[in-house]
Amino acid sequence: MFASKLSTIALLYLYGTATASPFSHSVDLHPRAACSGNTATTRDEWCDYSIDTDYTTVAPDTGVTKEFWLELTDVTVAPDGVSRTAMGVNGTIPGPTLIVDWGDTVVIHVTNSLTTSNNGTSIHWHGIRQNYTNQNDGVVSITQCPTQPGDSVTYTWKAVQYGTTWYHSHFSLQAWEGVAGGIIINGPATANYDEDLGTVFLSDWDHLTVDQLWDTAQTDGPPTLDNGLINGTNVYNDTGSRFNVSFTSGSSYRLRLINGAVDTHFKFSIDNHTMQVIASDLIPIQPYTTEVINIGMGQRYDVIVTADQASVADNFWMRAIPQSACSDNDNSDNIRGIVTYTGNVSDPTTTGWDYTDGCDDETDNLVPYISKTVGTGTTVTEEASVAVTNGVFRWTLNSTSLLVDWEDPTLLQVVEEVTEFDTDDAVIQLPNANEWFYLAIETDLAVPHPIHLHGHDFYVLAQGSGSYTSNTTLTLDNPPRRDTAMLPASGYLVLAFETDNPGVWLMHCHIGWHTSEGFALQFVERYDEIASITDADTLNSSCTAWSSYQSSESLGQIDSGI
Repeated sequence: MFASKLSTIALLYLYGTATASPFSHSVDLHPRAACSGNTATTRDEWCDYSIDTDYTTVAPDTGVTKEFWLELTDVTVAPDGVSRTAMGVNGTIPGPTLIVDWGDTVVIHVTNSLTTSNNGTSIHWHGIRQNYTNQNDGVVSITQCPTQPGDSVTYTWKAVQYGTTWYHSHFSLQAWEGVAGGIIINGPATANYDEDLGTVFLSDWDHLTVDQLWDTAQTDGPPTLDNGLINGTNVYNDTGSRFNVSFTSGSSYRLRLINGAVDTHFKFSIDNHTMQVIASDLIPIQPYTTEVINIGMGQRYDVIVTADQASVADNFWMRAIPQSACSDNDNSDNIRGIVTYTGNVSDPTTTGWDYTDGCDDETDNLVPYISKTVGTGTTVTEEASVAVTNGVFRWTLNSTSLLVDWEDPTLLQVVEEVTEFDTDDAVIQLPNANEWFYLAIETDLAVPHPIHLHGHDFYVLAQGSGSYTSNTTLTLDNPPRRDTAMLPASGYLVLAFETDNPGVWLMHCHIGWHTSEGFALQFVERYDEIASITDADTLNSSCTAWSSYQSSESLGQIDSGI
């Protein structure tokens, strides 16, 4: 599968357009105009722009539309040699990587053909800011009603950022049935490299589906999973096969790491090789070097690896190690791929780097390349906890567990001029434009949580163990920025963002079980501007279709609704 992905990447780089992709229909698209820069020795250049361009205020307009067609189907797969049912995107797990250029307009047509499982769906474009395109964020019960089996939906957004991210379903636990894939937005970089090897998609895996595990998760706590995958493959006992990739001695390679797991915090490494980290989520950073990198659920890191170990061995282990402090996996020491210098792939005899088990964040190492200063803002504090309600676990923020309705998304309520929201909609209203908002989340529980915000890159002002107080030191001068950061176990996370993007934006823990158990809230940002940027006819017609389908099929909502 990875070989075909590399072929796709090579073709896309050659033609610069989606027409080369095997997962798009034939359309009349044109490559961006040829321009200088972004060679192996000038990765900081990008046409008339560069790594010094402030991408938060300036973005190219290529005039190019990249168009993709994705079909969701019920499939039978055996990514580690053990067969089970799943849900695929264009027949694969993970789905195809979407590759575009900084400044492109991106159009994705999604067809729901999940007729066996009878699932609705939506697709969220994780980390994409959706500037003034809130309706395309792809979150059921928040920005849309589910798309029913047999129907299609089209999402359109502008690639105003660049780097590595991913797409995934935002309908119940469907993302971890297999409905997910990578996104590459080509642009400048903070360090040079010879070749881009594309995405390295890390995921956990079980031989039961997440839907089958849901009752256990909500009554007994997170289940121990059977295995993990690297780019959709691994071994289990004597079955399956390992992901492998070839290095040429002396060359340098960009790897785009994505953690798409339901409940696994990984440490990633390649034996004997160091990594130069150049981006966190969709934020270019000042490069730093490490042997092992922490990657929480929903997070991404772009790393450069130099092939300088050919004299040591022919083959080296690539390791994705679940951290036992917060992740349980029965195959934790065997989620591995192979880096080969000769093409003669065999099990390496190399030894991994030393590390301390822990569900840490890379925050102390992250210095955004484009420097920003955070302004003065209003702070809201949310206490994360868990309760047992009617015999099942439900996560809460300030005693509220989010529970929203497939048939009545918040965006539709705004269009219909609803101004008072139900308590369990967990809405924080931010009515004014271009004001700073601080959110402090804290927990007494010894469980870390990856916190993801839609519609914004947030600034990490503080992160630590213990309690947040008014005396906690906040970093306001160029703090780390990203869209997913760890709330430490028995600790706090203080984040900030500016109200510069009207819409209804979800914030949630990216542990799949916790999302379904209500660990979320939503911001209604600049309420008075939202209706005017929303296609009310499309929203209403899709919700009418879903409501009719849900009623006719007697479908019941069994989780938080997101």
